[in-house]
Amino acid sequence: MKTSLSLSSAPLGNTPATDPGSLLPEPTAWRKWLGKIFGHRSMTIGLVILGVIVIAAILAPLISPHDPYAQDISQRLIPPVWQERGSWEHILGTDKLGRDYLSRLLYGAQVSLIIGLVSVLVAGCIGITLGVLAGYFGGRVDAVVSYILTVRLSMPVILVALATASLMGGSVKVVILLLGLLLWDRFLIVSRSVTRQLREAEFIAAAQTLGASSLFIMLREILPNLLGPLTVVATLEIAHAILLEATLSFLGLGVQPPMPSWGLMIAEGKAYMFFMPWVILIPGCALAILVLGINLVGDGLRDITALDGRN
Repeated sequence: MKTSLSLSSAPLGNTPATDPGSLLPEPTAWRKWLGKIFGHRSMTIGLVILGVIVIAAILAPLISPHDPYAQDISQRLIPPVWQERGSWEHILGTDKLGRDYLSRLLYGAQVSLIIGLVSVLVAGCIGITLGVLAGYFGGRVDAVVSYILTVRLSMPVILVALATASLMGGSVKVVILLLGLLLWDRFLIVSRSVTRQLREAEFIAAAQTLGASSLFIMLREILPNLLGPLTVVATLEIAHAILLEATLSFLGLGVQPPMPSWGLMIAEGKAYMFFMPWVILIPGCALAILVLGINLVGDGLRDITALDGRN
């Protein structure tokens, strides 16, 4: 008696080929972000500039050829190595007191970055707190915060900083405190606007329905959604703070000698600018390059977050 075999199933050796691309794992969120960052040309340039300066500032105690505070009058105003009387012992030359310019430039990067980061951190805490409170509660809270913002915007930053620094005396702590108390307005405006949009969202209503407190909602639901736009604001404000610190130091109301500061180095070299222009060109170019790098990173973050918002 013959038995019939079912031919409905395909032979094992002829199984359909699987698309190799479907076997690859989906790119993670970090990989997508890195792809967007390094696919943005100006942001990549800004990250390279900023990374080099940050690494040089961190490693300043290890790579500085001389003590930035050591004075040697016999070695004063030696030009950089590419000029006629230059020496490889002092690659970027020396200042009017014989201090090595490269060493002071590296330690000056530390001062600029610390003042920029800490002052923006203080300003961010003030502005974000006021902005979230005003945007979430509205009403009288929003009116009071709006009045405070109006008062702040009516005061020119540089004039208030100059007047206050002249009364309190210049120092790193004073500069950080002044800039932190004067640069919070953009954080407030952005956080208030975004919070007003988020408080009508469904996930906020769901959290309120479940009995979550206002503090919990602001900390756990609203603040994480503010990180994107506030990161852009922070990068731009760091550049603003560094420029303001250099301005105050140039006028003698910021970082005080002998501490190295790029603005102070420009001020100390202005008497020789027509005969030895490198004494102000070197710290001036370093300051411009640092601010350029930070602004390029900020512009890139703005473009990336705007693209994510459209998608």
